[in-house]
Amino acid sequence: MRLVPLITATLVLVSLYLLVMERDALLAVAGVASAEAQQESDEDDAPPLRVVVRRIEEREIESTVVLRGRTEAARQVEVRAETSGLVASPPIARGSEVREGDVLCELAPGTRQASLREAEARLAEAEINYNAADRLSEEGFAAQTRVASADAARRSALAAVEAAEAELERLIIRAPFDGRLEADTAELGSLLGSGGLCATLIRLDPILVVGFASESQIGRLSLGAAAGARLSNGEEVLGRVTFLARSSDPSTRTFRVEVTVPNPDQTIRAGMSADILIGASGTRGHLVPGSAMTLDDEGRLGLRLVDEDNRTFFAPVEVLRDTQDGFWVSGLPDPADVVVVGHEYATDGVEVVVDRRDGEE
Repeated sequence: MRLVPLITATLVLVSLYLLVMERDALLAVAGVASAEAQQESDEDDAPPLRVVVRRIEEREIESTVVLRGRTEAARQVEVRAETSGLVASPPIARGSEVREGDVLCELAPGTRQASLREAEARLAEAEINYNAADRLSEEGFAAQTRVASADAARRSALAAVEAAEAELERLIIRAPFDGRLEADTAELGSLLGSGGLCATLIRLDPILVVGFASESQIGRLSLGAAAGARLSNGEEVLGRVTFLARSSDPSTRTFRVEVTVPNPDQTIRAGMSADILIGASGTRGHLVPGSAMTLDDEGRLGLRLVDEDNRTFFAPVEVLRDTQDGFWVSGLPDPADVVVVGHEYATDGVEVVVDRRDGEE
C-alpha cells in the first residue's frame, strides 16, 4: 500500500482548510495582518471628521402674494332717462369733469306743463268740494259718506299734481356723483326713450387695481393688507386691499381681489395691466444657505444636522421660498445645528469634531 499519496492529499486538504477557513489566524501566526483588519485599524487610527456647524433658529417669513390684474374705475354708471322726450340741451364733451348734481341732459317738457296745470285745477276744485261737504256735515245737512267721497277726490287730485311735478323733474338728468364723462352726452334734438342712454360717467379717484387669486392664495390675504402694483407704463403705486370675494368665478375658480389706490390727479387710467404684490400672512421657517442642501440615499432633499453627541443625521425639508440669502425651509427642529461645511463627507451616525458658527454669515 502506498502511503505517500495519502499523506500528500491529507497535507493539501489541511493547507486549503487553513488558507480558507482560518486565514486570519494563520496570518496572525505568520505576523501579517489581513487587509480588512488593516483597513479597520487604519480607520480607527484616522483623525475624526471636522465639520462647520451653524445654529439656525426658526423665524417668521415675510411673504407676499403676486397677482396679475388690471385697473378699473372705482365707480361707473350709465346715466339713463326715466321718461321719454327730445333732448333740449347741448351735448357735454367726453372727458369733461362734472360734479354731483350737474345737469347732463335736459328733455323738452312737451305737454307736461299743461298736464300739471290741469292737475292743479282739479285739486283746487276738489278742495272746494271737500270744504263745502265738511261744513254741511257739521250743520247736519250732509252725510258723512259725502264728506268721505269729497276727501277721496281731493286726495286723488293731490296725487295727480305730485305725479305731474315728478314727471317734470324727470326731464332734468343730473350726475349722481363727481366724475368724468367717457362719451359725449346725448345730442341736442335726439329722442330719448324711457331708459335711453344720456351719458356714461366714471370715477377714477380712487381707482381700483383688480386681480384674481387662486384657491391656495386667497386664504393668505386679508382686508386692509398693504399692497403695491407695477402698471404697464412702469409706474408703481401703493394701496390697501378693500375687497376679497367670498365666491369664486365659476369658469376660472379664482377669487376677485380689489386694491384701492389714491389717484388724485387721475393719471392712472382704467384698463391698464398691472402686477400686484399683496402682503400676506407669513409662515415660520429656517433660512439656510443653499450650499448646505444635500440629498440622501432615497433622493430626498434635506440637510445634515448634528445632535447633542456631535453625531450627524439627515433631516428632510420642504423648500418654502428661494431668496438671495438662501432657502427658507420647513421641517427642521428649532433651533437646528446645520452642517454647512463637510456635509458631503458625513454619513448618519458619524461622530464629528464640530466648529460652531452661530448666527448668520
